[in-house]
Amino acid sequence: MGKPLLYVDVDGVLNPVFPHPDEDFDSHTLLGYSVLLSPRHGEWLHELAERYDLVWATTWEFEANRYIAPLLGLPELPVVKFSGYVPQPGDPRVPLMELFSAFKWAPLLRYAEGRPFAWIDDCIPARLVRRSLLRPDRLLMPIDPAQGLRREHVERLLRRPPSQTWLNRWAG
Repeated sequence: MGKPLLYVDVDGVLNPVFPHPDEDFDSHTLLGYSVLLSPRHGEWLHELAERYDLVWATTWEFEANRYIAPLLGLPELPVVKFSGYVPQPGDPRVPLMELFSAFKWAPLLRYAEGRPFAWIDDCIPARLVRRSLLRPDRLLMPIDPAQGLRREHVERLLRRPPSQTWLNRWAG
C-alpha cells in the first residue's frame, strides 16, 4: 500500500484568523475574500508530501487548485468534493448537534476507501478525534483557527503517520 492520505483544509489551517505578527503571512484577495497565506506553509506541505499523498479537503474544493496551490508553490492536488454530496448507505451517523462540524466526515471516509489518513482542519468534532485515538490508521488533528498550521503539527504528522496494520485490515 502507498503513502497515507493527508486531508488539508484551507480556512483556519493555511489561512489563519489571527496569525502571530512576526510570522510571514501575505494578504491576498481571492474570490472577494481576504486570505492570509505563508510561504512557510507551502514548504511544510512539500515536506509532508514526501510521506503523504496530499488531498484538498476544503470548502474551496477545486478553487484551491486554482488560487491557493499556486501561491504556496504546490502542484494541482486531488480534491474531496463536499458540495452536493448525497449521503449513501453505510455513511456514519452524525449527531444533530454536529451536522455542521462533521459534514466532511462521510465524504472523507468514502474518498479514503480504507486507506490510512490524517486530517488537518479547524473544525473536527471532538467525538471524532476521541474515536480516532485508538485507530492507528487515522490521525485527526484539530488546528486552532486563530494561529493555523504550526510546525509542531508538521512534526507530529512526520513523526508517526497513520498506517494500515493487520488488526485494522481484520477489523475493517
